[in-house]
Amino acid sequence: MADGTKTKKTKSAAAAGTSQVQSLSRALLLLERLAASDMGMSLTDVAGSLGLAPSTAHRLLNSLRSHDFVDVDDTQGLWSIGVNAFSIGNAYLKKRDFIAQARPFMKRLVAETGETSNLGIVEQNSVVYVGQVESPQTMRMVVSLGSRAPLHASGVGKALLSAMPRKDALEIIRKTGMAAFTAHTLIHPSQFELELGKISQQGYSLDDEEQFEGLRCIAANIYNEYGEAVAAISISGPAVRVKWERIPMLSALVMDAAREVTKAIGGRAPKASRKPEAGS
Repeated sequence: MADGTKTKKTKSAAAAGTSQVQSLSRALLLLERLAASDMGMSLTDVAGSLGLAPSTAHRLLNSLRSHDFVDVDDTQGLWSIGVNAFSIGNAYLKKRDFIAQARPFMKRLVAETGETSNLGIVEQNSVVYVGQVESPQTMRMVVSLGSRAPLHASGVGKALLSAMPRKDALEIIRKTGMAAFTAHTLIHPSQFELELGKISQQGYSLDDEEQFEGLRCIAANIYNEYGEAVAAISISGPAVRVKWERIPMLSALVMDAAREVTKAIGGRAPKASRKPEAGS
């Protein structure tokens, strides 16, 4: 009898633990959905996006609200990210010192080129934008901080891949695939390998309408004290302004900004001449 009671208690404790993990997972997914929404979300939208009953979603939201992770506009019934979620996200930015160091140079790039400047890193096999200074132009490129972009079809992604051992970069591309976003997207590994070699030699990458039609992006890497690429700085703008004849001048400005950020964080660029890798 005692053994039976113990077994029931063990099963009950295991079930409770599983339920808590599930609730935590749902709460984190909920925060992701709210973070991706510019205007906030209704209870119905939140519940629907996660496949939850409205009562369950409401319980999670209220729990997060009690800790200031979410907020609600009672007049419109819209839920949004709260101040504590911002504080935690800001702690990540503090950890990455190059983000703060890069901002003055990004502002200068915008003043010099008239185009939006972005700062991106590689995270989970995609580009994540961690900094931005917007162009004053009416027609400009804007991304949300924390949003992602494909490595093979973005200026930042191509620049960062070019700094990796070629074998590692191509392995990432094989895993993620090379989806064609426009008619200009590079979709063949052999073609992409040549592109990476070109970027390594010239010191900057070019997204020539490869992710979005009519948009060009120029990027260059920022290096840490070990000569490792930790981020890439870029400018992006419509192809009607980022014209081919301007690319030599614009790329020089981007590379200069990348060098100055590298210097500001105590980093060093790797030597231009690279020894051939085994098997290449």
